[in-house]
This record gives sequence, C-alpha cells and structure tokens, in this order.
Amino acid sequence: MRIYILLYNSGTANEGIHTIQIGDEDFVLMFESEDDAIRYSLLLEAQDFPTPSVEAIEQDEVEEFCLSAGYEWKFINEGMLEIPPEKNVPETDWNKDGSYAPPEFSESSEPSEAEMSAFELERIRRQLEGLL
Repeated sequence: MRIYILLYNSGTANEGIHTIQIGDEDFVLMFESEDDAIRYSLLLEAQDFPTPSVEAIEQDEVEEFCLSAGYEWKFINEGMLEIPPEKNVPETDWNKDGSYAPPEFSESSEPSEAEMSAFELERIRRQLEGLL
C-alpha cells in the first residue's frame, strides 16, 4: 500500500524524515491521503517550521525503516484531523540549507542512534531511487 510521508531536503544527502515525539518515542507519520499530508505540512509551515515535501512510498518500506532506526510509526487514516504539536524540538538532525557533513566513523567507535538513522534513511532513499 502506498502512503505519504513528510521529508525535508528531499533527494539530497541531508534528507530528513518528519517525526513527532510522544514521551520518549519518535513517531513517523504515515498518511493514507496525500491531501491530509499536504494539509499537515501547511500547518507546520504556519508554525514557522520548515515546510516538508510530501512523498509517496510503500508502507512496508517505511515500517522497515522505522524498525531499523528505532522509530515507531503512526498511521493517519484518510480524513483524520492530525494537528502538529505546539512544541517543536529545538534542534534537528538536518540543516535547512541542505548542507550535510557525513558522520565520521572510526573502527573503535560505533555510530550514535542519530547517525545510524541518517545512514539508514540514505540507504532507503537510494533503494527507492533505484526503483524509479
């Protein structure tokens, strides 16, 4: 099933997926309807948050990404009125200008959770581009 997700800097090395934080968990929103995803992105923009692009993707690929990156997911049925939280995180893992400094790994250190999720997102993005 194709669903819609919100991405920042789509198609760049600094691509980021929109998540919401509930308690200690990060959730990727999966919209059944493109119109609902667009409405949500406009609500983010109204809160002075950078406007994400709405991207169609297979639901099972997003769920696989979430499992590998330690995220949960929330499915938004068509017509549900999902509203962004009033509070946003003060700092994101990506930059608005699209610049990206790849994580530096040494053999003696393991990547942090944030670096691993950026790596996994990049891997999935490349897989999806290969399908086009």
